[in-house]
Amino acid sequence: MANALLIIDMQTGLYNGPDKPFERERVLGTINQLIQRARSAHVPIFVAQHTGPTGSAIEAGSPLWQLWPDLQVDAARDHVFNKTRPSCFLGTDLAQQLAAAQVDELVIVGMKTQFCIDTTCRVAVELGFSVTLPEDGHTCMNTNALPAEAIIEHHNETLAGAFVKRVKAHSIAF
Repeated sequence: MANALLIIDMQTGLYNGPDKPFERERVLGTINQLIQRARSAHVPIFVAQHTGPTGSAIEAGSPLWQLWPDLQVDAARDHVFNKTRPSCFLGTDLAQQLAAAQVDELVIVGMKTQFCIDTTCRVAVELGFSVTLPEDGHTCMNTNALPAEAIIEHHNETLAGAFVKRVKAHSIAF
């Protein structure tokens, strides 16, 4: 049984930028389903917003920095926090918040697969958390080297076992 949901970087500038994430509507729907299931089970939801430096497109408070409006996060009830690195832990108090909430297992979803999802999964395990990665709950954009679908599958395969428990989102119980 997972005891916290961590949503990473589902922000307007990434979700709706010039390069659209792979299957973005499906992934958003999957994340929203997990939010509703976590809420029903009274499981805490943590939401990371990547914050760029002053003057960047995703500086704090800018339109592109905002969470995507269709993401069913409730800022009054969920734990929304800023990060400036690919890891949700570096330079934040996430580990302390999780410890205070007695969380030892995380379900990690969001964007971007090869950066913040990958890094946060690996660091979470190094910090002693168990991590569940819904293979259908994270996304990214195509790159010059690989299509997004291949990047996602590669990371699902690479992280599975050593770092995460790889599952389909519908099988996650909170």
